[in-house]
Amino acid sequence: MIKVAIDGPSGSGKSSVAKAVSAKLGIVYVDTGALYRSVGYYVRIKGKDPKNAEEVSALLPEINLDIKYEDGVQCVYLNGENLGDKIRQPEISMYASAVSAIPAVREFLLETQRSIARKNSVIMDGRDIGTVILPDADVKIFMTASNEARALRRYNELTEKGVEVKYEDVLSEMIERDNNDRSRAVAPAVPAEDAVMFDNSEYSLEESIEYVIKLIEEKTGVTK
Repeated sequence: MIKVAIDGPSGSGKSSVAKAVSAKLGIVYVDTGALYRSVGYYVRIKGKDPKNAEEVSALLPEINLDIKYEDGVQCVYLNGENLGDKIRQPEISMYASAVSAIPAVREFLLETQRSIARKNSVIMDGRDIGTVILPDADVKIFMTASNEARALRRYNELTEKGVEVKYEDVLSEMIERDNNDRSRAVAPAVPAEDAVMFDNSEYSLEESIEYVIKLIEEKTGVTK
């Protein structure tokens, strides 16, 4: 079994790349961000402050998350409901960032993520996979791109789904989330010391996928 960790900020393309690589190599893809978004979503519908550790921690016993793979796609179920695109709204991104800074939330989700990796060859993307979740990963990549490139990608992704947003708002929220994720006291979003840095500002999605596959092949011997 192999473990691949892809970390990086929002809009760097890590999820799109990880999904494609998992399909090409036949390994399990785990979108860890979706788990934090699900917790953030629950905090939002309960009307609680996502930055209030006491309020958020009190909600955790009410949360039951389940990951299912349907037609090769990871689906996150919150208390039996498939959340789908409900967790992809910009507002939920900010909630996810806030709750991810709470130690109790990270501990709540840690074993869920590690248990999947114990049972399967996996490729996980997130912000602390190589540093905290899978420190023993066979391949660690920190993927990034310029603020403008990342914001444009996220803007296009949202508008294609029919979400009405302004590019300027996406950019400002992305920069704010980056700052929050990098500066949090618990598991900050920083590269692992042995991670390969990959700036894909000028790469197409297909070029990024091929780059990552080649890197995995070189480090593990696994081929597509």
